[in-house]
Amino acid sequence: MTKPIIIAGGGIGGLATAIGLAQHGIASIVLERAPELGEIGAGIQLGPNAFHAFDYLGVGDAARAMAVYIDSLRLMDAISGSEITRIPLDDAFRERFRNPYAVVHRGDLHGVFLRACREHPLVDLRTNSGVQSYTQDGASVAVTLQDGSTVEGAGLIGADGLWSNVRKQLVGDGAPRVSGHTTYRSVIPTEEMPEDLRWNAATLWAGPKCHIVHYPLSGWKLFNLVVTYHNDAPEPVAGKPVSHEEVRKGFEHVNPVARQIIEKGKDWKLWVLCDRDPITNWVDGRVALLGDAAHPMLQYFAQGACMAMEDAVALSHCTAETPADFEDALQRYQSMRRLRTARVQLQSREIGQHVYHPDGAHAELRNAVMRAKTPTDWYDTIDWLYGSTGLEGAVSAETRKRG
Repeated sequence: MTKPIIIAGGGIGGLATAIGLAQHGIASIVLERAPELGEIGAGIQLGPNAFHAFDYLGVGDAARAMAVYIDSLRLMDAISGSEITRIPLDDAFRERFRNPYAVVHRGDLHGVFLRACREHPLVDLRTNSGVQSYTQDGASVAVTLQDGSTVEGAGLIGADGLWSNVRKQLVGDGAPRVSGHTTYRSVIPTEEMPEDLRWNAATLWAGPKCHIVHYPLSGWKLFNLVVTYHNDAPEPVAGKPVSHEEVRKGFEHVNPVARQIIEKGKDWKLWVLCDRDPITNWVDGRVALLGDAAHPMLQYFAQGACMAMEDAVALSHCTAETPADFEDALQRYQSMRRLRTARVQLQSREIGQHVYHPDGAHAELRNAVMRAKTPTDWYDTIDWLYGSTGLEGAVSAETRKRG
């Protein structure tokens, strides 16, 4: 491949793709719209599938060093205050899925990929370079940037997020779907978290039309607080500062133990959650979508960043297998990823509606079914997500190569 591959977007998905390609000797140009490379937001949960991707992408040691390894996933009843179920993340979990479960600060994770890209001579990082549109001639792709200049490459990967300009041209399916769910995020020092809730767990309090999540971050220096209210919000909003009073509105009915988390939060910011329906095609010749540009999903499986990193593994692997036929590589990448990501998209919607937010008899039934499950039952239930990623061939091939 004589020309570099252009990557639109310098988020986790775009940088993971760049370093994945670089591992195989393939150059890339990362074009980021913002004036600086960085990430907004707070915590990210990392299932074992994320660690498979880290190892393939050559950042396993760095990622493991900044992660917080939690003991369990806890589901609490936000009305009664009782525990519904707990999934242990101990040795049995790690043995079953060949890697741990952890939580990290989004900025820390982005920094791992950013440092790897900055240190690699095959990655060219450019800011103030938002991709507006593209053209292609069968042998290369030219992108037009926000300032009117152009950049040429062997292909284009649209990793430019929920409002992707690359998707706008490739798919043309309009604005994202507004879920009606509003999420409020805060990060507080650990000493400000109520002592009786400083659990080494990713904890979710499920209540009628709402839920509350908390877990430790950054070496236990911080606690991530995320509270979500199904309030039928009509329009997308991202990162808007809001008052305590606004956050309280959706949670006045929950147990006081859970409600105190909201009182401890500060500098709350609001997001109205959006996703899209799965699509059958996200490839156009030498152009393809990746991460949220290809398959934006609601947060309820905590898999948005993980799916983007899996995409990066698949795309890097397919491109390395046939570097002289990039169009074929993109088709195989899409075949590896399309149904798996569609399942996560659709099931994320379902659990947000039917597991996290039900009321009355529906909630009682949820509690009874979930309480009856053993740890092995839970591991069997989530095996499709953490155990069989569809990337086993790529990961094992890279492990053999490095071994």
